[in-house]
Amino acid sequence: MTFQELQPKISAIVADNNKVRDEKLLAVCQLLNENVEYYNWVGFYFANHENKTLHLGPYVGAETDHTVIPFGKGICGQVAESNTNFVVPDVKAQDNYIACSLTVKSEIVVPLFVNGVNIGQIDIDSHVIDPFTEADERFLEFVNQEVAKLF
Repeated sequence: MTFQELQPKISAIVADNNKVRDEKLLAVCQLLNENVEYYNWVGFYFANHENKTLHLGPYVGAETDHTVIPFGKGICGQVAESNTNFVVPDVKAQDNYIACSLTVKSEIVVPLFVNGVNIGQIDIDSHVIDPFTEADERFLEFVNQEVAKLF
């Protein structure tokens, strides 16, 4: 399924009044994981600005020990501070990468803004080296714009 075909499905999940927020977030993760071949782990992290930590929210994929990540640590922690997308074509070449699994080869993290504040991010791991393009970034920005409506 193309990103263009997935967009209305994302919007429909967000608009579903029969689900609570975490159910919607999980449904978004499932949709992406099942329909984008190289999205092998899809999850949301949410910021606690007081403690300067990220906390794992709904996700689909292998279990992770990284349920709390300090700002600045790893790719997710860097995005919490930079407020910009971060694409890692090859995690082995990244100094500040927190290894989740030997199968992870690349990662993309896109911040989630509500009223101009970075409240979290969508994090995607891939078992493929360098699969993410600008189209992924634009699509995930759209996903986060839709998800922001839940807050």
